[in-house]
Amino acid sequence: MIIKNGTVFQEDGTYGVQDLYIENGRIVASEEEVTDKTVVDASGLKVLPGMVDVHSHGAKGHDFSDADAKGLKKILQYEKASGVTTWCPTSMTLPKEQLLKIFHSALEVEMDEACAHIGGINMEGPFIDPAKKGAHVEENIVKPTAEFFRDCNEACNGMIRLVTLAPNVEGAMEFIHELKDEVCISLGHTTANYECASEAMKKGALHVTHLFNAMQPMGHRDPGLVGAAADCADCMVELIGDGIHIHPAMVRNAFRLFGPERIVLISDSMMAAGMENGTYELGGQEVTMKDRKATLADGTIAGSATNLYDCMRSVVSMGVPEDEAILAATRNPAKSIGIYEETGSLTPGKRADIVLADETLNLVKVL
Repeated sequence: MIIKNGTVFQEDGTYGVQDLYIENGRIVASEEEVTDKTVVDASGLKVLPGMVDVHSHGAKGHDFSDADAKGLKKILQYEKASGVTTWCPTSMTLPKEQLLKIFHSALEVEMDEACAHIGGINMEGPFIDPAKKGAHVEENIVKPTAEFFRDCNEACNGMIRLVTLAPNVEGAMEFIHELKDEVCISLGHTTANYECASEAMKKGALHVTHLFNAMQPMGHRDPGLVGAAADCADCMVELIGDGIHIHPAMVRNAFRLFGPERIVLISDSMMAAGMENGTYELGGQEVTMKDRKATLADGTIAGSATNLYDCMRSVVSMGVPEDEAILAATRNPAKSIGIYEETGSLTPGKRADIVLADETLNLVKVL
């Protein structure tokens, strides 16, 4: 396949008019390498890398924590149709035996061309701080241990690429020391202060789970996890871009504070994404979704009902520069979990994960 005349988003965040050449699902350097000469005319369109969502629980009435391979496939089909070509199924805080079944279900999906790729699994619970549990069930929270993690990772043949940890809980620092070279450790769902968070980052935890949410606010005398992450040049931070979790002013300021290299846009979507207003479930708890806002009975926000492509467009509408928003939804998340050699930009050798959009980023086609 040859995509002609499109305005292609480059690795450095600029656009350039060029043709893209695709052979066997991969981008190649020249037309001579292409056997299928089918032409897609992208005149007047922007050619973007597919979005990479590293933190999402579900969509279309299904949840990864259902441990249902057929349901997971429907989520993956929805995500690709929405412009998200790489998706990381994300677990909740649940009993170990249940988590083992959930993680194993990722191996049972019968993938097809309509599905987003599974970029890896995100293990959000159960190593969190009860004081900042959010929509997680407190009775299922446990002390972090390498054995627990490795049992879960074995259940999915090593697919876990991201695990959330509260650095202030017993055993957290030992966990980081032992596992920092096996998995990306993300700090979140925590009351950790600046000193605790900084220590965890020095030990190798270089990712933050949904910045601002489920953590102490950034204070002028107690900067907390947010301040520690800002001070650590190697730390990448997730940001939910649905326009509900975080005020637009804070979204803009996060991009200014962390720069275009370190923000990882996520959806944190749950099964209500792509659905009508109604009652759904997340981690065993009832969630009500109305006008894209999903909440528990006590009013706690429980994930989003928005896909990552719409989150990217949302932050652009808030005043974030378009190039920074796109990089935060493509390059940065791919880099954060170690899959940038496969996806996240439109360069030879990578998968041809491609989105065509109009001038205002309305989705036109996913290839």
